[in-house]
Amino acid sequence: MLSERRLEVLRAIVQDYVGTEEPVGSKALTERHKLGVSPATVRNDMAVLEEEGYIAQPHTSAGRIPTDKGYRLFVDRLAGVKPLSTPERRAIHNFLDGAVDLDDVVGRTVRLLAQLTRQVAVVQYPSLTRSTVRHVELLSLAPARLMLVLITDTGRVEQRVVDCPAPFGETSLADLRARLNSRVVGRRFADVPQLVQDLPESFEEVEDRATVSTVLATLLETLVEEHEERLMIGGTANLTRFGHDFPLMIRPVLEALEEQVVLLKLLGEAKESGMTVRIGHENAHEGLSSTSVVSVGYGSGGEAVAKLGVVGPTRMDYPGTMGAVRAVARYVGQILAES
Repeated sequence: MLSERRLEVLRAIVQDYVGTEEPVGSKALTERHKLGVSPATVRNDMAVLEEEGYIAQPHTSAGRIPTDKGYRLFVDRLAGVKPLSTPERRAIHNFLDGAVDLDDVVGRTVRLLAQLTRQVAVVQYPSLTRSTVRHVELLSLAPARLMLVLITDTGRVEQRVVDCPAPFGETSLADLRARLNSRVVGRRFADVPQLVQDLPESFEEVEDRATVSTVLATLLETLVEEHEERLMIGGTANLTRFGHDFPLMIRPVLEALEEQVVLLKLLGEAKESGMTVRIGHENAHEGLSSTSVVSVGYGSGGEAVAKLGVVGPTRMDYPGTMGAVRAVARYVGQILAES
């Protein structure tokens, strides 16, 4: 266990290195921070921190920089989440408030996160599997062809064309629309199959039953399709500002960011709605071993339906980034709840 003083020295090293981009020496630490001890004592503390793997000496300098292990201790024990200023909160609210639909919400969120943190922003679309049904619309396109429109509580809209086995009249269509919505509105997607399984038998005409079965089959296919594996990324150009933070080159990072599966794994499961910070080699993908990922769940009604977060160098302003990510997630959740 590190003493409180050594923890303070580590905190000071992380803050200075993130702020100055320069390796930190004991003399600079005692000048910048009220540590209450001599440079010689600080040097001794730094030697212990280095021995235990929390800081390291880059070969070009006499100063020290934090390691992944040092950043991890800083995030877990030393860093609070920095609250956003009132102007920042107002800017978030005003920017997101103008969104017209889900795509616009996600697009604005990506741009906003990238601007606030000056990192790469990643936003996952709300998961269908964790959504509830707001409305099912059925529209006649031709005597034996329908349009099925599924609208979720998160504002997501899925459309499918249904080819019916026989012509289906407007009266029957209105009847099916009413019966279907009375069963599924407000219900979770996972519950829908059971709620509609006996719906075809409730129609008297045999031809109508066949059409109802076809419509339901299309609806259920829509519910289980993996459309939640969609995300949006923005601010990749921000990485060019951190060229010297990537020891080899920036290309492996950019290549990893192009792989959607990698990004979804990085963000983690949506049901893990709390703040997650993965640092350096904690990221399984080799191309991202020099980056940190800060992510959190967002959703309406207190339940996470997807994740959002940022990717940047390990030399990151963790308190500020965590504050921005958390604040944006809350605003997006409010917008989804109100939409």
